[in-house]
Amino acid sequence: MSTETLRQTHRPTPLSPATAVEGPRGGRRGRRRSQSASRGERFGLIAAYLAVIVAAVIFAAPLIYAFFSALKPSNEVLLAPPTLIGSEARWQNFVEVFSFAPFTTYIANSFIVSVAGVLVVLAVSATAGYAFGRLRWPGRDVVFVLFLGTLMVPQEVLVIPMFVVMQWFGWVDTYQSLVLPWAFTAFGTFLMRQFFRGIPFELEEAARMDGAGPVRTFLQVVLPLAGSALAVLAVFTFLNYWNSYLWPLVTVNDYNALGTLPIGLASFATQSGTRWDLQMAATIISMIPTTILVIALQKHLVKGIATSGLGGR
Repeated sequence: MSTETLRQTHRPTPLSPATAVEGPRGGRRGRRRSQSASRGERFGLIAAYLAVIVAAVIFAAPLIYAFFSALKPSNEVLLAPPTLIGSEARWQNFVEVFSFAPFTTYIANSFIVSVAGVLVVLAVSATAGYAFGRLRWPGRDVVFVLFLGTLMVPQEVLVIPMFVVMQWFGWVDTYQSLVLPWAFTAFGTFLMRQFFRGIPFELEEAARMDGAGPVRTFLQVVLPLAGSALAVLAVFTFLNYWNSYLWPLVTVNDYNALGTLPIGLASFATQSGTRWDLQMAATIISMIPTTILVIALQKHLVKGIATSGLGGR
């Protein structure tokens, strides 16, 4: 075969005009699609941020109005039409709160009751959640279902029976009556049980092979892994005790000695009228500890909710 024949045989076939243009045109179409997709993602992200900002403004509007109302003179809080900013900024309202009522005592009592309640709830819920989630014993699931059924009973129904029980024990008008009745709830047990069920059983088996019993396994192996779930439960419990109004109102007789913050906020409404400016200032002061707590434990809250069965899994 001659050289000319080889050249003719292996000569590349010329492309048609349509085929020659198809490659670049397809590339342009792909780029256009990617650009339109990126623009769509950008618009979606912007819309999501705008929706979050609008929701944040809506939810923060009452707090913002309460803060500016706390800085108004008392005769300007209920003006019609309402105004956001008063004629002057009375920062002394935040100081006058403590002289109008024993507000320092209310804050101290709320701290004592909330911290004690958190400690009791964490201890009870962690042990009960471990028993329901990791240990096998007859009737475990039936007892757990009955225990969860108590969540459907509203607190208002239990106030009178619980008050009678406190009278039997002689705990009316004491810290015990403010802390213990609501420390044995099913919510904390359910939360800890859901978290404990997600821990691999191989960890417990390894601990048993090393000679650890159930108590040591719980304290040294399982419980250290539950830090995020305990943080979630601690925040929820602290907020519950901190904001409780009905039960302290029933079980406390001497409000000046054992009154908590919700009762203290109600004390600004007297027979001669309500000091709305001082009540708003006291409300802002009462929100500071819980806000700091939530911000400090925000990372643990997100992780705990995601891993303990409350995140929609």
